[in-house]
Amino acid sequence: MRSRYHRWDGSQDPLGEKVDVRAVLDEMSDELLSGYGPRWSLRELQRRGMTGRSGLDDMLRRVRQQRRRLEQETDLSGPLREIRQKLNEIISTERSALNENKDGDARLKEAMLDALPHHPAGAIRELTSYEFTSPEAAQMFEELVEGLRREVLNSYFRDLSGAIRNLTPEDLGRLKDMLAELNDMIAADRRGDEYDFEGFMGRYGDFFPENPRDLQELLEAMARRMAAMSRMLASMSESQRKELAELAASVMADMDLAWQVDRLNQNLRELMPSLPWDQASPNWGEAEMPMSSAVDAMERLGELEELEETMSGDYAGATLDDIDEDKVRTLMGDEALDDLRWLKKIERALEEAGILRRRRGELQLTPRGARMIGERSLTKVLERIRREPTHRARGGQAEPTGATRAWQFGDPDPISVQRTVHNAVVRTGPGKNVRLRAEDFEVIETESRPRTATALLLDLSMSMPLRGHWLPAKRMALALNALIDSKYPEDSLHLIGFSDYAHRMEPAELASSGWQEVQGTNMQHAFLLARRVLCEDPRAIKQVIMVTDGEPTAHLEDGYAWFNWPPIPETIEKTLAEAMRLARSDISIHVFMLERAPGLEAFMEKLAKLTGGSIYRADSDAIGATVIGRYMRR
Repeated sequence: MRSRYHRWDGSQDPLGEKVDVRAVLDEMSDELLSGYGPRWSLRELQRRGMTGRSGLDDMLRRVRQQRRRLEQETDLSGPLREIRQKLNEIISTERSALNENKDGDARLKEAMLDALPHHPAGAIRELTSYEFTSPEAAQMFEELVEGLRREVLNSYFRDLSGAIRNLTPEDLGRLKDMLAELNDMIAADRRGDEYDFEGFMGRYGDFFPENPRDLQELLEAMARRMAAMSRMLASMSESQRKELAELAASVMADMDLAWQVDRLNQNLRELMPSLPWDQASPNWGEAEMPMSSAVDAMERLGELEELEETMSGDYAGATLDDIDEDKVRTLMGDEALDDLRWLKKIERALEEAGILRRRRGELQLTPRGARMIGERSLTKVLERIRREPTHRARGGQAEPTGATRAWQFGDPDPISVQRTVHNAVVRTGPGKNVRLRAEDFEVIETESRPRTATALLLDLSMSMPLRGHWLPAKRMALALNALIDSKYPEDSLHLIGFSDYAHRMEPAELASSGWQEVQGTNMQHAFLLARRVLCEDPRAIKQVIMVTDGEPTAHLEDGYAWFNWPPIPETIEKTLAEAMRLARSDISIHVFMLERAPGLEAFMEKLAKLTGGSIYRADSDAIGATVIGRYMRR
């Protein structure tokens, strides 16, 4: 397990921002109720974000914009063009000095300058042994060579030459010794032998200002740099690549140093083959920059591409934990890092709140989560109903009659505070301290309303989502369940879903289930199952509420569902017969039609006539307010 510590800058919140799980659940509810599952729903929320919080899609867009801008601003031919310009200035300065000198030696040197190779590497190699007439040109050439040597070193090792001030032979020898020891440590690590990393850092730590904690961290940083160098070379033309390689060789001067660099390059390629070695990057711009800056751009490009890949999640087993927070902070800033950390906290917050749970590696919606969706849906429905504050819904709870009576031990009725205090004052008399006694208490007399058992039959056939009724119907069912749980606890609700077959459902199952890709609207089986469930319920008042968008197209035959479209007479007859059994069992039927097809309306009229049931035409966007409003006013 690895922990990372950062300097306190005053902006960190030690407690962290709390995730509003209710708001998160609201954002996820459409996907959850559509049956896509908690994992997919959570991922979609993380992709789009929430108000005030960027999602992965927005972060990904910004990363891609940075990558395109970097490509447009980087010119890989810039290093060579800059070197040519400096060489031209040096040669021009030297020619000016030669023009002032009329002897034959000057003419010979002019001929030597005329014969210089056109490519920078060859020109530098020839000028290394050239005796300059102009001190100014000699100084410019010396500075050019030393600058190129630093550029080459920085191209292979980020800021490595910062530890070498003058690039003297002694400095280059120390660098060569460091690379040799590093290559030896890699070989020892491969063999499983021990190596002294702390001693290595004690001798050469000034080469590595990032202060790596172990060999692997050091090698990863160096591998990324060398991979960026290889990408820069691969992105050049063949002539540019050859010219730059010759230039690097001409300024390295030390063959053993070059051999150690090549050896390290090969070791790193074998250790980390997944890095984008030699991967060409097209569409570069025209901004001039030195060679090390071009490699910096390539390294930054690789980091952006890696961040883009982990943010897109287009690979098996992708999670938010794959996204490197340090890279997000470096490339996108602290605000993006805060948004990423907030996205990572969502799943943990939902699990801690008991809304989601993990079983066998899969996220599941809990009963508590389904209840919370129902409560949020109920709140919105009640806002739509806009009941008066003084309105009291009649349901399964006891309601006051307006009279009071003396309190008895164990009495469940509410105490009448006004009558109780009045009795104590009258008994005590004026001018005395009032003390309550048991005989002073009175309670508000109530009468019990009949308790109600409801079977809610919800159509799960494919036509429901195709016609846009699926989400409103599920929200209504969960809201009705929340209403009964909270306001009418003495009532009961039985959820039954039906398509080709009918089956009982728990709220959590209903909330996370999708529609059933089968043919058939088997109302007969739904009525049959509702009758069995309600007959076992001890409550006095029993009713069926059905929400559907189509007429019956399936019935049971020898225990199997038979589907026919258009409906055949046998399906209609068996469905009506089962509905009449419900009516004979003193179970009232209330059907809410979400469509107005002639066949559906004709069937429902016949059902209402035979059973005495109630048929309502409802729009799907108002089904919650319609059903719950009628339940509260029943």
